[in-house]
Amino acid sequence: MAPAIPTAMERPHFIGIGGAGMSGIAKILAQRGAKVAGSDAKESGTAEALRALGATVHIGHAAEHLAADASSVVVSSAIRADNPELVRAAELDIPVVHRSDALAALMGGLRAIAVAGTHGKTTTTSMLAVALTELGLDPSYAIGGDLAGPGTNARHGEGDIFVAEADESDRSFQKYDPEVAIVLNVELDHHANYASMDEIYDSFETFVGKVVPGGTLVISADQAGAVELTRRVRDLSSLKVVTYGADEHADVRVHKVTPRGLTSEVTVLLGGKYLTFTVSVPGRHYALNAVAALAAGVALGIPAHNLASALGKYTGVKRRLQLKGEAAGVQVIDSYAHHPTEMTADLEAMRAAAADSRLLVVFQPHLFSRTQELGTEMGRALALADASVVLDIYPAREDPIPGVTSALIIDAAGTAGADVTAVHDKATVPDVIAGMARPGDLVLTMGAGDVTDLGPEILARLS
Repeated sequence: MAPAIPTAMERPHFIGIGGAGMSGIAKILAQRGAKVAGSDAKESGTAEALRALGATVHIGHAAEHLAADASSVVVSSAIRADNPELVRAAELDIPVVHRSDALAALMGGLRAIAVAGTHGKTTTTSMLAVALTELGLDPSYAIGGDLAGPGTNARHGEGDIFVAEADESDRSFQKYDPEVAIVLNVELDHHANYASMDEIYDSFETFVGKVVPGGTLVISADQAGAVELTRRVRDLSSLKVVTYGADEHADVRVHKVTPRGLTSEVTVLLGGKYLTFTVSVPGRHYALNAVAALAAGVALGIPAHNLASALGKYTGVKRRLQLKGEAAGVQVIDSYAHHPTEMTADLEAMRAAAADSRLLVVFQPHLFSRTQELGTEMGRALALADASVVLDIYPAREDPIPGVTSALIIDAAGTAGADVTAVHDKATVPDVIAGMARPGDLVLTMGAGDVTDLGPEILARLS
């Protein structure tokens, strides 16, 4: 039986309903029986999926799209104050609800697992969703990306578990009260909202402090930021801390990660026993995500050997080293990586998976603020590729910053010895790659913006 829908969520209107986070909440509400409406900037498969669930989706933003009887207007931090639908909401005195508050309301009364960290949230949340579903526990879940199997980012389940990706970028993850919190890593990112690592730590401490009494924190024993956070929260008497990783003192210790082509075999030491299972995506970082998922499930009381077997059913998330296809002997793979740590991890994973292949990268920087702070590190990461094409910065929600361009990355890459080409016209990339690639190469489209659209175009050009 579906939990009761809060009054404010009975007839919600979502501004930007097609976004990864917003669409998931809208889908669950529609599945629970709410009368969902919203708008988005452009038509998409997500908009069609929402309509199939009974939602009304308008394309474009206009005041008349907001119905006068809407019970609330749901927004993310990306929605600007001058959005005509938001302005109209104020005129009609309709309550405005942040996306995180809407998600928190959906989790009410359920056993929540909230997955946080600078990197790896979507993958780990997805692994848990797939494994718990495989075990017949019928969880609800809200993820920042579409699962490769079910092809959706959210679902209302009849079980008592809710798995949610917890976004630290705007501190919205502080709204949740999980039974289990996962912290994969803690690094400085989202520079428009955080000025220092101390602010990051403070934010994560608040998130951890919201774990329900008697609940569990599952946290990395290897990553420096996570280790520091563990030190800071150890004195929370109502919190059980479970560490995982290769560190010899980890509660769930990673004994070995063995690459098997585009998969990995993972062996962990848990409760004095060794347990081996398969992760169907390449790279040590994804293997560690799976171990975090395993530890979280065990914290909920699920037998480890059952979970390990179910995790092997996970087949990936769209945009997380997703194979888009092959043409003329060239494989094209898509990566969402946009932070230097993520970029390095995915590039190293591809190197390990196909050691004898040339690796060509099409990288699109995401956000001016991130490029300003981390452009040098992005350039160094690209040195792991045999050759790279770097596009102009994808602005997303930001206005340009004077002097901040892709040249910051290209200059750093050149200094690191990388072979890098600047391409300002995205439409020319398929021709550029076709001129560079030869049979046996791997092409990786990388970034959090619309660089993902280039994969099919490159394949078509290669064909």
